[in-house]
Amino acid sequence: MRQRQTRPRLIQAMIDAFRLPDLRRRILFTLGILVAFRFVAHVPLPGVDPDALASLFEENALLGMLDLFSGGAMKNFSVAAMGVYPYITSSIIMTLMTPVIPKLQALAQEGEAGRDKINRITHWLTVPIAGFAGYGQITLLMNSNPPVLESTAALPMVAMIASIIAGTMFLVWLGELITEYGIGNGISIIIFGGIVAGYWQMIQSGFLAGQQGQIGGLIVYIAIALATIVLIVMFTEAHRRIPVQYARTVYRGNRMYKQQGSTHIPLRVNTAGMIPLIFAMSLVLFPSMIAQYFAGPANDPNFANTIMDILRPDAPMPAALIYWGIYFFLVIAFAFFYTMVIFQQQDMAGTLQRQGGFVPGIRPGKYTSEYFNHVISRITWAGALFLALVAIIPFLAREITDVQAIQLSSMGLLIVVGVTLDTMKQMEAQLTMRRYEGFIK
Repeated sequence: MRQRQTRPRLIQAMIDAFRLPDLRRRILFTLGILVAFRFVAHVPLPGVDPDALASLFEENALLGMLDLFSGGAMKNFSVAAMGVYPYITSSIIMTLMTPVIPKLQALAQEGEAGRDKINRITHWLTVPIAGFAGYGQITLLMNSNPPVLESTAALPMVAMIASIIAGTMFLVWLGELITEYGIGNGISIIIFGGIVAGYWQMIQSGFLAGQQGQIGGLIVYIAIALATIVLIVMFTEAHRRIPVQYARTVYRGNRMYKQQGSTHIPLRVNTAGMIPLIFAMSLVLFPSMIAQYFAGPANDPNFANTIMDILRPDAPMPAALIYWGIYFFLVIAFAFFYTMVIFQQQDMAGTLQRQGGFVPGIRPGKYTSEYFNHVISRITWAGALFLALVAIIPFLAREITDVQAIQLSSMGLLIVVGVTLDTMKQMEAQLTMRRYEGFIK
């Protein structure tokens, strides 16, 4: 017993986790699925020029964002090139449409059976989204300069699109296997595995930057990255506790007794997660994507070339302030929009009233709903400013350190930290349930 106390809690918790057959099987199953995912990410589609593909990804920031969700599979243009991005898009669409469409709203209120039907609709919606995204990606590669993919006939095109759809659905299936038989949220774990796999290349770029005499800038860059991780952890876990009291009636014999209990509702400061960053980046990069089709040659630029030069993340100062300034304010706007959509869909005031609960000092029903809206709008300011700051940290780190070889991804850090915290909590719950000491204080 004394030996267990002398070990660090994290190491002891991992040892305890592998001592438990069920938890050990879940961890090894998750690792095995991640290995299978990395194999699939390196199965390329035929007819691709690797050098032209690498050049295209250096010029197109939106492709870099999509490559984030595919776990590097898009850079290889493999059968899993779309990753789980179509499924995420489908989930976002269903989330936004549920409060608008009465039938979906009725399904959402049917409990577990209704959620299963919505989940099935989400899966079916993923198929056409993956098909259209695959077709758009193939067309973009064929029209790029130099062309990454040679023009193909109708039958090979259909075969490539079918392969991309199959790759996406295969990754979604792997994610659901992790959710059911492994540890953590499967889709998030798949994205997490792809992002972490790309960090090795970032470490190599850091060594190259150090060899080129940028030691000081590299140290500051690492310090900024560590401070960003601490900030993400703080705001991911931050919440406002709303006190709630419940009154219930208990019958004993022929008498009726009134009992009261108190608890709290945690309202998260960052309810929207990373979704505002996805919306904002997609919107701010959309004009430059359209401008690519109207841009003139380098010796005769037009207005479309000006838009492409301004609305790109690696634009030099002071033009970079336009891109990152628009990005900053769009993140704040989408954080409020998505938070309000999610919060209205949950209907906390109605649920609380149906369960016989109330907030002390607030009348149930309409007044409780107004109180919740007031509180969530105030704490969302902190969450929105936090997301906006994290969104522009790559720009601040680049300008402060002058290190160009490393590209810090805000969304990547948000995903990695969020998935790590969620997985740690699930392992903590599994260990605590079996009366083992966990590793979270």
